[in-house]
Amino acid sequence: MLKVWLVIYAVLAIQTCRAWDGNNEIMQSATTEQRLNEYFPDAFGLIPEPDRWNARYFQKNPPFLEQESLYEGRTPSSSWKSQRNQFSKYFLDGNPSQENNKLESRLALGGLGANLINTGIFNNRFTPANTWRPFNSLANRIPITYNPNFDSPLDDFDGCTSPSGESGICVPGSACSLFGGKPSGSCVLGKVCCINAITGCGGSVTLNNTYWQSPITAVSASSSCTLTVRLNTKYVEQLKKPICQIRLDFVSFTTAQPTLGTCTDTFQVGGSTSTVPIICGDNNGQHMYIDVPSSATTPSDVQLVFNFGTGTATRSWNIKIAMLPCGASYLAPADCLQYFTTSSGKVKSFNWQDVTTTAIRQLNNQNYNICFRTELLSGQRATEVCLSACTVTNGDAFSITTPTNNAAAAAAALVTGAVTAVTIATANVATAVAGGVAATITAANAALATAQANLATAQTNAATAAAAAGVLSGVGTSAVVNGVTTATCMYDFLLIGGGRDAAGIAADRYCGNALNPAAAGSATNVQVCTPIKSFKMNYRTDSTEAAVAAATNVLPAPADTLNVGFCLNYQEK
Repeated sequence: MLKVWLVIYAVLAIQTCRAWDGNNEIMQSATTEQRLNEYFPDAFGLIPEPDRWNARYFQKNPPFLEQESLYEGRTPSSSWKSQRNQFSKYFLDGNPSQENNKLESRLALGGLGANLINTGIFNNRFTPANTWRPFNSLANRIPITYNPNFDSPLDDFDGCTSPSGESGICVPGSACSLFGGKPSGSCVLGKVCCINAITGCGGSVTLNNTYWQSPITAVSASSSCTLTVRLNTKYVEQLKKPICQIRLDFVSFTTAQPTLGTCTDTFQVGGSTSTVPIICGDNNGQHMYIDVPSSATTPSDVQLVFNFGTGTATRSWNIKIAMLPCGASYLAPADCLQYFTTSSGKVKSFNWQDVTTTAIRQLNNQNYNICFRTELLSGQRATEVCLSACTVTNGDAFSITTPTNNAAAAAAALVTGAVTAVTIATANVATAVAGGVAATITAANAALATAQANLATAQTNAATAAAAAGVLSGVGTSAVVNGVTTATCMYDFLLIGGGRDAAGIAADRYCGNALNPAAAGSATNVQVCTPIKSFKMNYRTDSTEAAVAAATNVLPAPADTLNVGFCLNYQEK
């Protein structure tokens, strides 16, 4: 009888529990859902679609302490590197201080969170007897998205750096062989850091961090060499992170020097939304940011094209092509061909070199912006950026447009008068010879000799005056020179908005042979600072280095001599 009563009691207890479960299921579901909505975004990087990349889910670190990036700073030897376990960002132990001190975004888990949910790891924690499944549709209710600022070591095709400093992508070894890449170093989960290079002309690129190298055989004159960068999310290697920008790093770049500033060998970029100038010469260490439409909405092909002129010259290059994802914090601002992301460094015009030169190195038809990211200094954002001429050994640190002044213009006018006098004296000699009078011929010859001597003196004086003016700085668009309104920094110039020296003397346009805002011109370089944000400069040259003649709505300008461009040290303060 006792056994019967025990069985009845057990059945009643089970029914009571089931009834309690049913009555409290709604309350339990609501409470758990609220906890999930708070827990999963924090712990696993799952992002509600309307809030992606907002301040709630993105850890705001000081710019100079951001996570190490393949595209930030570009100074691998001195860049800050985290000593934290690279997997610690994926799992939290519930300590709030750990979460607040994370060096990476909360979005880092990306696809791993989706895999954990969709494979039912968490659903399986509930017994089959309980039909309530709080995690069953979580992956559908909270869309997964990738943080473009973070390269996950768990994903394929994300960036890596080899022990030798080369950039590559993390892929299985078999995939690296399939791409024709070279394994150099390792990634996690048995993957390799695959270094991809294309050697030759006519190829195409779809992989991030690909090097385009000149052909092994010498490049012949009067030929061309092209490479196409294909941007399209249909490629599996670009699927997760649509591309909005390309960065070109000229690891090495040597072609023929320009002729009077005009490139005979040319490198140009087509198919982008940026205006990219044609360049040539020596450009080792330079870089370019190229804007493109988002590859998720507008697939595009960007062409990199070398055209080689006649004549013999050393022609070689090694260009790293980095594909930058939309929304990444390290994208360059719009219309910035060059972008510098450290608080100090060096910026140079294309083809500038510290070498002794007897020809013009400054390139014609340049028109682009050079931008500087505002950095944190001692916990506060920089309030100004200062620029000063580089220290050089053989070359010239600043040489944009050959300036003139009253003395040089007056000396040039005397040369013009002396040339006219020689012309007249020469005609008089011919007339005297035709007349046959010996005394007249002698006098005419004497006058011609005097005119020629005067011309030689005028030319010497003009050269001396031009050389004295040539070392001076120039500012503004025009100046009255010897009674004539003449262009100064109108055709070739460096624009530094709000620039001023330590004495408060201000100017926007700079040219000549020294960086100095002095209105009268100076042969001394000084530091020029600007507080105007965002920090940037504009460099512009016209299509010729020859003299510009006066015409309707055209101001005259003297011919340029041995211009080389500029090399400036920058320092944010």
